[in-house]
Amino acid sequence: MFKNLKYDIKNILENDPAANSAFEVLLLYPSIHAMMFHRMAHRLYKSKLFVLARLVSQFSRFLTGIEIHPGAKIGRGLFIDHGMGVVIGETAEIGNDVTIYHGVTIGGTGKEKGKRHPTIGDNVIIGTGAKVLGPVYIGDNAKIGANAVVLKDVPCNSTAVGIPAKVISAKSNTIIEIKDYRGRKQKIYNEMII
Repeated sequence: MFKNLKYDIKNILENDPAANSAFEVLLLYPSIHAMMFHRMAHRLYKSKLFVLARLVSQFSRFLTGIEIHPGAKIGRGLFIDHGMGVVIGETAEIGNDVTIYHGVTIGGTGKEKGKRHPTIGDNVIIGTGAKVLGPVYIGDNAKIGANAVVLKDVPCNSTAVGIPAKVISAKSNTIIEIKDYRGRKQKIYNEMII
């Protein structure tokens, strides 16, 4: 658990220019608090202690404004920036080093059983207010624009925007590293609009 926490803090420091120290991130970032509670709730959920797992997740929601169902599978390095109003459903799967902005819903589209929430790949960015709905797949290194409504799969290395979301660009698969004004390395993706 502490290895994941350390990795999560490191990822936020690398990706948020407003983060000044590990102590600040640990103390003040609701993303870190939500993930600590989620890891506890997920363990309880896997042990079939469903009511206790939901109790932990609801307490986390009360404290952070981020609602993560205890059944959701989440990788390392999730960064929920300004997390108020984020909802992640029960059968959602989120890869490593994903960034989610406030007001995002990773949810279902109905009352069907089984896999009914999205699968999000690694290094995905989901913009403010976006809705990713149903058992869709969002490929590695994809970007979802602010307020997009995603109802279909989004391929790797692409950008999707609009209602309903449409793929508007493909990336050249190059990552450029630059230094911010504090001298910390920042990764940006070189995009080619098609």
